[in-house]
Amino acid sequence: MMLSRASKYAILSTLFLAEHSSVEKKISVKVIAESIDVPSPFLAKLFQQLVRGKIISSTKGPNGGFYLNESNGKRNVLDIIENIDGLTKLNDCFLGLNECDSENPCPVHFIVEPFKENILGKFRDKTIMEFAQEISEKGRVLTLKDITPKVKK
Repeated sequence: MMLSRASKYAILSTLFLAEHSSVEKKISVKVIAESIDVPSPFLAKLFQQLVRGKIISSTKGPNGGFYLNESNGKRNVLDIIENIDGLTKLNDCFLGLNECDSENPCPVHFIVEPFKENILGKFRDKTIMEFAQEISEKGRVLTLKDITPKVKK
């Protein structure tokens, strides 16, 4: 069970919006792209898809940008994945076999299945806002930038 790069970027940027934006404070794709170190044109495309899927909101114009409204914040991470990748990727066989389910299991099917269900459950049970709250409370990192301190010799 792997997430596409697009899904990872969409989750990161949506959580970034959840933490830093509001109806009053909209953020541009450029700012988000720089903050989490994601290519801006790629993120812009993802955002169009997320807006269409009603996972994030946007306003055009001089004070425009992207933000989460109350109903966006009630969506969950699984909604983001479904919007970007669809759910088939999540249900693919861990070993990449075409035919793999409880009837025709691959060698690791019964090892992987409970973990997959557990992860999907967590992605389904928590709203985007709940995730964002946890991020700010626990000081989690929301960037792909290399944050390891550079050691001087």
